[in-house]
Amino acid sequence: MSTVHDVAIVGFGPVGQMLALLLGRQGHDVVVLERQPAPYPRPRAVVFDSEVGRLLQSAGIADRLRDISAPVPDHYEWRNAAGEALVRIDWSGPGPGGWPVVSFFTQPQLEEVLAAAVTEVDTVRVHRGAEVRQLVNHPDHVELTWSGPTVKAHTTRARYVIGADGANSFVRQHMRTRTEDLGFFFDWLICDLVPKDDEPWTGPMNWQLCDPARPTTLVSGGPGRRRWEFMRLPGETVEELNTPETAWRLLEPWGRTPENSTLERHVVYTFQARWAEQWNEGRLLLAGDAAHLMPPFAGQGMCSGIRDAANLAWKLDLVLRDRAPEALLDSYTEERRAHLQHAIHMSVELGKIICVLDPELAAERDARMIAGGADPAVVMPEPPPSGLSGGIVHRDAAGAPSPGAGELGEQHPVRRGADERLLDELLDGPGFTLLTDGLSATDLSDPARELLARWDVRVVPLSSPGSDDGDRYVDVHGGYLPAMRAAGQVAMLVRPDFYLFGRADRDGVDRLLGDLDAQLSTAAPAGITG
Repeated sequence: MSTVHDVAIVGFGPVGQMLALLLGRQGHDVVVLERQPAPYPRPRAVVFDSEVGRLLQSAGIADRLRDISAPVPDHYEWRNAAGEALVRIDWSGPGPGGWPVVSFFTQPQLEEVLAAAVTEVDTVRVHRGAEVRQLVNHPDHVELTWSGPTVKAHTTRARYVIGADGANSFVRQHMRTRTEDLGFFFDWLICDLVPKDDEPWTGPMNWQLCDPARPTTLVSGGPGRRRWEFMRLPGETVEELNTPETAWRLLEPWGRTPENSTLERHVVYTFQARWAEQWNEGRLLLAGDAAHLMPPFAGQGMCSGIRDAANLAWKLDLVLRDRAPEALLDSYTEERRAHLQHAIHMSVELGKIICVLDPELAAERDARMIAGGADPAVVMPEPPPSGLSGGIVHRDAAGAPSPGAGELGEQHPVRRGADERLLDELLDGPGFTLLTDGLSATDLSDPARELLARWDVRVVPLSSPGSDDGDRYVDVHGGYLPAMRAAGQVAMLVRPDFYLFGRADRDGVDRLLGDLDAQLSTAAPAGITG
């Protein structure tokens, strides 16, 4: 009972694993309490985007992640019952995070990779089969009482507790936060298959059949797997739908049978759209499904949870080190909740397009989308903003975010000496990074260098191909410098979760760093003058 851990994480799915990795690698004493005695072996999440690929890379699993995931070689398409394209979305090539626009995987393999990485961190201890039964707040810590297969009752104390424990979160039940529910409910049968044959997949690998007779999703389930999702129709019960016999009956028209495929999993999910209003309360915090649930139509469920972990980890790190006030954690709720609400609303709007069962309404939808040339910019709901609308970002004298502040930072290949890789792979883990047009720390003012040291901001001087020298990083494909120079900027300050704190010209670097110092020190936005 003398030990007070820095953080106790309740739940050890991908979000809890990511938090354990990021906080543990920062040197914090982390204990994880996971109710299930063993990892769940069935597929669930199957997709992550370029930004989340970069965030997972920052946890030190890049090579292993590439081994278990596969990029999309073409596009994602919606078709009507007649086979006409309603929308085509290009998913090929790299995205802004340097990883493929979209990658498919199977969740048990990702959890295995993350869990293995956690075992390599000496400051993290994981208890499986540990069900938390009591939570008591104290002024300077939280007590968690839990039991397990060989433990009747054990008490763990921690300065902060993070509930990454899913939709029925035990931690959330001990917070006063209310839940906003959009009342969007649809049941879908999810079928994950492992084909036994080598039949090539014709047409796009990933597509959506918008047929009012039975809306159906056909996507990769990760390397060597396929997934079908079938919407429950009026008159069908969940019990009738969720049987192997029904699964095979629905799969048979697609050429999938017990002779050529293994049905790895079939389960009926009820798609929901809800979120907690407050994700932090004193020493309790929420992340992942404990904080929000969304329909899968935009593929952002697990991705949003990984973003939660990245946002929370760097802020909690500063608070745990007593370098920033606890009020900094309020920006976690502010930033992630706003971002998350946009993602949920978009997922719901996509669902309203897909889940149409009335033939006349479906015909009207088809005509509208075909007339729009299947162009997502014309026929689809506006996507959620990729950046932040507020929170810890650079502000002008009036307190408004400055141009570019809050944008999602990009990752491009760079070369240092003979070593050419994605930028983050040449750096030592996540942290504040000042990307500059050739400026090193010695080129900056004494006050600027003092602030760099205070907040552990590393300086990465970029140079153009052919002009590189010394320790500069060569922008080999022009991913950074041309845009910076066109905007008259010499520096971009990137947060540990890869959002831009802000940009600056040569005269504005001191103000940029000064604003970071002011906001982290007080955890309140402050316009910078002068």
